Amino acid sequence: MTSSSVALTPERPEPEVEIRRSTRRRRTVSAYREGEKIIVLVPARLSAQEEARLVADMVARVQRSAARRAAPGDDGLRADAERLSQRYLGGLATPTSVRWVDNQRTRWGSCTPTRGTIRLSSRLVGMPAYVVDYVLLHELAHLLRPDHSPAFWELLGGYPRLDEAKAYLDGVAFGAGLPALDDADAADVDDPDRPAS
Repeated sequence: MTSSSVALTPERPEPEVEIRRSTRRRRTVSAYREGEKIIVLVPARLSAQEEARLVADMVARVQRSAARRAAPGDDGLRADAERLSQRYLGGLATPTSVRWVDNQRTRWGSCTPTRGTIRLSSRLVGMPAYVVDYVLLHELAHLLRPDHSPAFWELLGGYPRLDEAKAYLDGVAFGAGLPALDDADAADVDDPDRPAS
């Protein structure tokens, strides 16, 4: 087995990545944390291009997993919802539940106003707090207005980083090949008679 270390982009502090090549490994690639390093185990026969792609994917998986563990739990989301409702909606939006979910691939959050439930995509974990707050506030506003009418957007008008958060999410969506927020946000209010996606 041979190994090498790779330093990732300096813009964001990244852990050191050590790649361990093995002649015994045929197809599988795996990764794990070892202290401050991420160790990636790859077959020795991979091309440099394929190795780079697989290493980047595995490092991202390890980091997402760590971010999920560090994210506030559902109780933390509930407290954030109460704080945002008080500050921007006069305390009028009171959800019955607020939780993280892993099954939302095309939207950042969803709300079922008739049940008072809010779900945020776990893809938000690790994004800046003002972005997560915006998505949570957006869903809270749906408890009061279950549409995207001018009255709905007026409810969000007091959020100081509204445009910045929307632009951030649009950039992430663009990079992932997903529809922009304005194209997809009509689907974030669930009809209780149809399953959520």
